[in-house]
Amino acid sequence: MKELTKAEEQIMQILWDLGQGFVKEIIAEMDSPKPAYSTVSTIVRILVKKEFIGYKVYGNTHQYYPLISKEEYKKFETERLLNGYFDNSVESLVSFFVQKEDLKMKDADKIIELLEDIKSKKS
Repeated sequence: MKELTKAEEQIMQILWDLGQGFVKEIIAEMDSPKPAYSTVSTIVRILVKKEFIGYKVYGNTHQYYPLISKEEYKKFETERLLNGYFDNSVESLVSFFVQKEDLKMKDADKIIELLEDIKSKKS
């Protein structure tokens, strides 16, 4: 799987939310100022080439839909982050967020609870 640019990711986020859509529907979901139709259409064609989205043809227009789920891409990006910045160490990643991101105690408690649930299920 390839990494997405910010513009490609924005379009994918919209398609994941919509499930499927025409270029005009994608543009309608974007913040103002809205990009030109041709700009979005070009990015969509790039996503088709990268095999992130597929399409159905209706006359002269195309309806696009995701081929890659949001969960699949989230997993890819998380692994890329872990490998690229934290030497594949979840401990280093969590430590970074605890130290640098001023983790709230409520959030830390939720993380501990989640880890304890996972640990008890594996036991």
